[in-house]
Formats: sequence, structure tokens, C-alpha cells
Amino acid sequence: MKTFGTMIAEARRAIGMSQKELASRVRKEDGQPISAQYLNDVERDRRNPPSEFLIGQIADALKVSKDLLCLAAGTISNDLMKMATSQPGRVEEAFKAFRKAVKK
Repeated sequence: MKTFGTMIAEARRAIGMSQKELASRVRKEDGQPISAQYLNDVERDRRNPPSEFLIGQIADALKVSKDLLCLAAGTISNDLMKMATSQPGRVEEAFKAFRKAVKK
């Protein structure tokens, strides 16, 4: 699997968006946009992936799966974590089905 930074850089380039444009669309919790330099550092894997709050905005702006970005970031989205803690048996079944599907 590609790194988080590689995934967002490739998705951004594929739609012809500049780092500056993407950075201006992604807002921190205080409402301020992230900097293009910060985004550049993330894309080059010089910084750890951002929070789920920012990952969600990046996914929306790039029209990519938030779940895949979270996986590449080494995390699980909060909504999936809630499902996992409330229904652990179903999560185990889902993982088994996933492993079976991937092996094919």
C-alpha cells in the first residue's frame, strides 16, 4: 500500500489541483487553512498524517475514500471505531470476509 502522502499527492495531481489550492480548502479546527508548506511536508512523508478531521476534508476535496486515507494514515475513522466497539462479532466476521476476498 502506498503511503498517506503518496496517496494524496497522486490524487491531487490526477485532478489537476495545486498544493496551494488543496491547502486553502482544508481548514483546521480553528477555521484557518492549513499551509501549502505543511501539505507539501505531508505529501513527502516528512510529517505524520494529520487528524481524522483534516483527513476527511482532504478526502472530500480530492474525491477519494476517507476510509482508505485513514488506513494509509494508520488509523480507523471514528464512525468505524464506534461500530467496532459496539458490534465486535460483526467486525470479526467482516475481517474474515475481507481476508477471504483479498486472497482470491
